[in-house]
Amino acid sequence: MVANYRAKFAVVTGASNGLGRYFAFELAKRGINLLLVSLPHSGIEKVVGDCKKLYSVECFAFEVDLREKQSVIELAKLINQDYKLIALINNAGMGGTSSFVDCDIEYIDSIIQLNVAATSLLTHQLLSNMIEQGEGYILNVSSMASFSPMGYKTVYPASKKFIESFTLGLNQELKGSGVSVSVVHPGPMKTNRSITLRIEKQGRLGRLSLQCPEKVAKDSIDMMFKRKSQMVLGIHNKFNRFVLQIVPGWIRLPVITNAVKRELISEKVKK
Repeated sequence: MVANYRAKFAVVTGASNGLGRYFAFELAKRGINLLLVSLPHSGIEKVVGDCKKLYSVECFAFEVDLREKQSVIELAKLINQDYKLIALINNAGMGGTSSFVDCDIEYIDSIIQLNVAATSLLTHQLLSNMIEQGEGYILNVSSMASFSPMGYKTVYPASKKFIESFTLGLNQELKGSGVSVSVVHPGPMKTNRSITLRIEKQGRLGRLSLQCPEKVAKDSIDMMFKRKSQMVLGIHNKFNRFVLQIVPGWIRLPVITNAVKRELISEKVKK
């Protein structure tokens, strides 16, 4: 595989930290050259340097705010002019917890622009590049939150449900093109100390569902290259998905919403 992909590149968005950083490392381990996208001043040069030093791949940084439509178009144009693509990982995204009536317009717009619009637009603009190579892999990062609506997060799970639907539909459309599209639904991850502590405070069940981003990245990329269309990783997340599917919404939605509300109130008390 390494020899076949040496002249080609993979794009990873949101690559400066968290799961995106581990996606970059996992691809570099496999000898795949990288184009890493992150916000300006987010520390992406450190990831680029580590990938070059540890894995001897070509690696370049693009500091772009993907919430801006024109920036996405210009980024895609630069990539298409200079690089042949083997993979695109749409990892950049954002969420949050807030009463919908109290949140500001920028909060709502940022989630929609980054999670929905940027993923769709960047995929659209880079897709022909991969089709021209005769082989390509797209991985979109959704969330376990996509499997149920919930109050106090409202826009976030809806945006992640879009990612699931978009992926599965496009994957069917591209049958026979050489390009496959996959979606992964990670659960809570140990991406930083505050997230880890917040999940662990939810008790034993919270700790059981907590995932290591290194393993999520490895397993996701393994299955992406096997052209698996949808991934729920870990036995506990698979069980949680099963429960979410069989429990009626009139029971499920209030329970989840009340849990999120308690978490929001707890955070406000601390402040």
